[in-house]
Amino acid sequence: MEFKRNVVLGVSGGIAAYKALDVVSALRKKGINVDVIMTEHAAKFVTPLTFQSLSANSVIVDMFDEPKVWEIQHISLAKKADLILVVPATANIIGKVANGIADDMLSTTIMASKAPVLFAPAMNTVMYVNPIVQQNIERLKSIGYEFIEPASGILACGDEGKGKLPDPKLITEIALTKLYTNKDLYGKRILVTAGPTNAPIDPVRFICNHSSGKMGYSIAEVARDRGAEVVLVSGPTNLDIPYGVKVIRVNTNSEMLNAVLDNFDNSDIVIKCAAVADYKPESYSEIKIKKAGGILDLRLIQDTDILFELGRRKTDKQILVGFAAESNDLIENAKTKIVKKNLDYIVANDIMLKDTGFGSDYNKVSIISKDGEIVNLDKMSKRAVGEEIFNTIVKRR
Repeated sequence: MEFKRNVVLGVSGGIAAYKALDVVSALRKKGINVDVIMTEHAAKFVTPLTFQSLSANSVIVDMFDEPKVWEIQHISLAKKADLILVVPATANIIGKVANGIADDMLSTTIMASKAPVLFAPAMNTVMYVNPIVQQNIERLKSIGYEFIEPASGILACGDEGKGKLPDPKLITEIALTKLYTNKDLYGKRILVTAGPTNAPIDPVRFICNHSSGKMGYSIAEVARDRGAEVVLVSGPTNLDIPYGVKVIRVNTNSEMLNAVLDNFDNSDIVIKCAAVADYKPESYSEIKIKKAGGILDLRLIQDTDILFELGRRKTDKQILVGFAAESNDLIENAKTKIVKKNLDYIVANDIMLKDTGFGSDYNKVSIISKDGEIVNLDKMSKRAVGEEIFNTIVKRR
């Protein structure tokens, strides 16, 4: 997601303040402008200069400092913000906002803004479960403020329980979903498949392919951010589960088939991005096959064509999108698959390109509709490809 939005990041005085640096860095990498406000206590844990270096903006600590330009800073930041994100949110700042206290730059800016506010609490577990803190949190939730649930574990003080700051990656991902305002898929149920599948040979060996799952995961994240309810059926990958997406993990062709069919009838849009194993061993060995010479002969048989099965079952109210990874005759082969598998669209990519496709963060594809229209995309991030797929579907729908 690379778009110009503005986040005001509030850092309050807790030991987890240093983790807010990772959030600033991650947001900046997404092209988001970040203005940091630190409480005086936060500046005891991390220097403002560190946040200034990462954000490339001046950091405000004292609301009575002489402004760099002539403006009332808490008002200008309050108006500028598309989101106010408080990381970490201590019991103190939560209590102030819940009770209308505005006695520093952070609490004053929050009070003066109409932007959504997202708190990421972090504090001692006894403090977090204190009825006063919980009442303050519930009061803020009741009037529209949002919270990210703290994690559980061993805290800096040595206690164990709920109160750890959530993973900065999770905080960043949730913040990004709040910043994305295009909700043209709201109310739609979207089913996405991603990653490879395995074809087992024996208990320790299997046939697989180079799919990383990045394309399917990016599509699922785009659908989520545009308001859809998303189910992601994923083969084995090393990717983090996307926030707000229901993920069903599978290994084999048959497992993916069953998971997809369980969710197919309730889906409005199905995007079949997974690189499913087309063939499997004719027989599976229940015990490990021992080396018995220089050659191991494997007889392979064709496995279920999941996309063909979905095309056979789909209704006129459903949209079915397939992927075609080809090494030659890209457009011709892709068009053949549209007809054969009863697709509405197919996304064709050339697997012979060196800097896109399997394992890469980038892709270069052509989106082909069943009526022959072709949208050729230049090399772009897989996230951007996902955006273009849905732009094409929504525009033509």
